[in-house]
Amino acid sequence: MADDSRDHVVPGSEDELTSADVRGYDFRGEFDFGELLETYATTGFQATQLAEAIDIAEKMQENDATVYLTFTSNIISSGLREVVAALVRKGYVDVIITTSGSLTEDVIKTEKPFKMGEWDADEAELRERGINRLGNIYVPSDRYVWLEEYLYDFFDDFFAEEKVRTPTAFARELGETLDDEDSVLKQAADNDVPVYCPALTDAEVGNFLYYYRQGYDSDVGIEILDDYDSLIEDGLLADETGLIAVGGGVPKHHAIMTNLFRGGADHAIYISTGMEGDGSLSGAPPNEAVSWGKIKDDEETNHTLIEAEATLVFPLLVAAAFN
Repeated sequence: MADDSRDHVVPGSEDELTSADVRGYDFRGEFDFGELLETYATTGFQATQLAEAIDIAEKMQENDATVYLTFTSNIISSGLREVVAALVRKGYVDVIITTSGSLTEDVIKTEKPFKMGEWDADEAELRERGINRLGNIYVPSDRYVWLEEYLYDFFDDFFAEEKVRTPTAFARELGETLDDEDSVLKQAADNDVPVYCPALTDAEVGNFLYYYRQGYDSDVGIEILDDYDSLIEDGLLADETGLIAVGGGVPKHHAIMTNLFRGGADHAIYISTGMEGDGSLSGAPPNEAVSWGKIKDDEETNHTLIEAEATLVFPLLVAAAFN
């Protein structure tokens, strides 16, 4: 009886596994950051996914792939703004797709910083003080008062000769007005990197465009289909493409959807905390995109998902693969 139960509890194994041993970094001796990241491959869990992403990012560069970087506005809200700006400045990014909040917050930060706050705050008190909370980051409302004045002056010039413009033109010309080396928009404009923003009205830009059209010029407008044409056609001309999707939403889907027209992206890295179980695009892993033809199926590992919060892992990916 005891022997029978033991076989259930400790069944044993006949096959010898040939994969690498699980082993982390040896902190004895002089510390080496590069070696630490190399041991992520055998650390397990999400560390191993990060190591896989580093390999894929390096392969993108070796193959001279056209690199699409997508991210949501919270990335610019955080200190990752400087990381994104560095990638663009150093020439590692060919296409940016993001949300409207990224544009507004990038502009604000050129003149007025966001401030560290607390997760556990009295929201009603913050409201009375004119402070907006993004997680543990505080944004005083005077930032948006300043932004409105800045954008109104910009709108006058932007719509002076053409009444209907595209989001990419908006981002490029807005970036040309900025004087901050850590500005993503400035770096994109200086390095001829297009910034696509399919949902340009979904932030303060939309609010101020509404007021501007109502009060100053009823003929102005934003046209998005021209940008969609360009995104698809430029993808068709690329020999190889790589996607780095930091977060989900419209930016991530725009990248994989437009790559569908060329038979799918060749490489893809997702960084996400989204949940696959609800069927949303934000939580969908890259292998789901393979089923749609948005990412290519490959015998070699060409896509991965890091299930982690971006501020923790994105700088490590950049430090390991892009420096």
